[in-house]
Amino acid sequence: MPPIKPMLAKSVSTLPDGMLYEPKWDGFRCIVFRDGNEVELGSRNERPLTRYFPEVVAAARAHLPERCVVDGEIVIVNGPILDFEALLQRIHPAASRVNMLAETTPASFIGFDLLALGGDDLTERPFAERRRLLAEALGPVRDTDAPVHLTPCTDSSRTAHRWFRFFEGAGLDGVVAKPADGTYVPDKRVMFKVKHERTADCVVAGFRWHKKGPVVGSLLLGLYDDAGRLQHVGVSASFSMARRAELLDEIAPYRMDTGDQHVWAGTVTPERIPGGEPSRWNAKKDLSWEPLRPELVVEVAYDHMEGSRFRHTAQFRNWRPDRDPASCTYEQLERPVRFDLVQVLTSGEVTPAGEPSRTAE
Repeated sequence: MPPIKPMLAKSVSTLPDGMLYEPKWDGFRCIVFRDGNEVELGSRNERPLTRYFPEVVAAARAHLPERCVVDGEIVIVNGPILDFEALLQRIHPAASRVNMLAETTPASFIGFDLLALGGDDLTERPFAERRRLLAEALGPVRDTDAPVHLTPCTDSSRTAHRWFRFFEGAGLDGVVAKPADGTYVPDKRVMFKVKHERTADCVVAGFRWHKKGPVVGSLLLGLYDDAGRLQHVGVSASFSMARRAELLDEIAPYRMDTGDQHVWAGTVTPERIPGGEPSRWNAKKDLSWEPLRPELVVEVAYDHMEGSRFRHTAQFRNWRPDRDPASCTYEQLERPVRFDLVQVLTSGEVTPAGEPSRTAE
């Protein structure tokens, strides 16, 4: 019965050997509970997603076993790639807007673990057995256009490394490794994940105060586009309290005087506004910010881009006093190989390098 906290993964730098491997999907983690016509969509924070994805509820009724609990991911497929920005739009208080978006940008569910089937609790069984039962349960929809999918899975580390290199172009987030004999342990990091990480030199054009005191909460990052406009691309925010105080001193020479015109002041282009609309997850979150002269350059680590912005919070690496801020452009970013998402969803036997691969069903 809901709620159940999903099993989690710990970040590692390399994939461990001797496990079962899956692509890491970039969507909303979701545990689907079905008992006949009753369907609940549980989230990672145990808050239900049911009202936001009526089409996923309908798909669960139509394509999942009569009584089951399935762990997976809600995603939105936009052509050959995943569209996380469209997914964020679905968290909206107005039912009319949710229903409209369910029609125009429908979501899909990708299953990767089976926690219960019929009256049987499967959480104490080995993952390899749960995976086999899930593949059997989703067998009838494998060759249809139903918005319910079984994630690819392989026992070949060579294939997993190939997935890691090539699947990013379809919007995937990395690779997850799961012990074949592992039980399902809610809210514990017993799986492993390897995510993409790259570095970029960005202009620091502003900052936000920390909610617990007069120290830096986050640095606002910018990159110059082809037209020479500084675009807001994300934030760097993971610091100790001591480091936050040091950062305030380090950025002090770049604070602007009252009346000074900032490059982002008065703009109406959404992607250039730090903050923009209120947070969909926390409407009370303070998104106000303090401007800085765009003369300070920082090297940050990031996993991948979502459109023109960093998908997740970037990690501070080093100040780069040797870099000219004008040289901080999108051109420095590595572009992943583009890969059609349909191929990822319909077959685990994807061979971008022209070599055969093995899958575990």
